[in-house]
Amino acid sequence: MLAAALVLTATGFWDIYFGDSPAPGSRQHFHLVANLLWLTLLTWQLRLAATGNFAGHRVVGTWVLLLAPLLFASTSMLSVHSARKGMVSGLGDALIVQNVMGTLEFGLLVLLAFVFRKRRRLHGALLLSTAILFMGIALFFTLIGLVPAFRIEGPETFHRFASAAMTGQAVCLAVGLAFVARDWRNGWPFLLAALFFPLNELLRVLLAEIGLIQPLTRFVGSLGEIPVLAGSFALMLGLLLAMGIGRSRPAMQPGWQRTGAPE
Repeated sequence: MLAAALVLTATGFWDIYFGDSPAPGSRQHFHLVANLLWLTLLTWQLRLAATGNFAGHRVVGTWVLLLAPLLFASTSMLSVHSARKGMVSGLGDALIVQNVMGTLEFGLLVLLAFVFRKRRRLHGALLLSTAILFMGIALFFTLIGLVPAFRIEGPETFHRFASAAMTGQAVCLAVGLAFVARDWRNGWPFLLAALFFPLNELLRVLLAEIGLIQPLTRFVGSLGEIPVLAGSFALMLGLLLAMGIGRSRPAMQPGWQRTGAPE
């Protein structure tokens, strides 16, 4: 799954960097690097756990204090940027709910991972499930950017946005269900992460019905990108530090087997 997430991250950004009208900016560079660093950290940690290198796993794990706030901050900043673009264009931001909620959901999964850090398999599943959040979004942009059947080629093809979103959601749900079928006690975070996409869409519909999409877009777009970047980084870092991350070395729990596989 992590390999798929890494590949989809590259293809999801492909159109921005190498499309018909490439226009990458500093925000996209920053977010891409933050994504790749987070997925690399997850891959490294999974490898260390699988080989039974517990000391290395603990040491490398302290990098979450930098990389989780960094990714949380970059998604927060891009949410503000996207909302402001929608305000300026007058077209609104179709992804406002997904952007805002996706950021909060990433933070929630990371924090839950450390709430349950003594349950090693669940701890790992919660961290790894964050990859589904980025895999789903990257798959959406991959479809509309690279797959002809989903490409947007004018107003008459705007319905393809919904088709691409539903396809991405279906793939993520299939992955989540596969993890639950494999281990229902510890696989549920993957299904939860996958369910965030349709739940966010349901929230968007509800907000649209009561006329709150535009006020939400105006509020988010009115925020300063740099203050949001700094504030969200500080918030996530503060929460992780408050939970004791990096302060002590927990003793090995029975959940770690000498084969390197969590219980």
